[in-house]
Amino acid sequence: MEGDDAAASHPLSKWRSDFSRAFRYYLDRSTPHTTGRWLGTAVVAVIYVLRVYFVHGFYIVSYGLGIYLLNILIGFLSPLVDPELEVSDGPALPTRGSDEFKPFVRRLPEFKFWYSITKAFCVAFVMTFFSMFDVPVFWPILLCYWIVLFFLTMKRQIVHMIKYKYVPFNIGKKRYGAKKSPGSSSSISKD
Repeated sequence: MEGDDAAASHPLSKWRSDFSRAFRYYLDRSTPHTTGRWLGTAVVAVIYVLRVYFVHGFYIVSYGLGIYLLNILIGFLSPLVDPELEVSDGPALPTRGSDEFKPFVRRLPEFKFWYSITKAFCVAFVMTFFSMFDVPVFWPILLCYWIVLFFLTMKRQIVHMIKYKYVPFNIGKKRYGAKKSPGSSSSISKD
């Protein structure tokens, strides 16, 4: 009997291992393709929204999804070391122009942020196929609760960003190693 269980579980564990390895391979290959990954997540989100819209239900699942997305968004916008909680002589992030430059390091990196969002939408989508998750609620109240929670949380996060003078986005920053214009050649001419 025990031999039958081991023989039956061996192909299952082999298949699980192979699937996990293939999944990791394609996940690793998708890492440098940021735009493509986010477009795929947008498609998954639209499919989820359409499913909820046409079924006219699962609002509590959507509310839970919204709370989870807000939670990971805060992790994405927060520094790895929170200056308020750090027990040191001063804040870790520079507060004056003369302070040492310390780059912004996120508590939740972009790839994990993307992966968490995509996984959350997929789990929520699967939950819409089970009627036990379709709890009857008055959805406008949930929407109002979520909007209030979003604004209060983002206000606190923005105040934190202003207080410790950090910007979690790299929009507008210089990129080094970009192509130079033909007139700005740094070659030395020989006379």
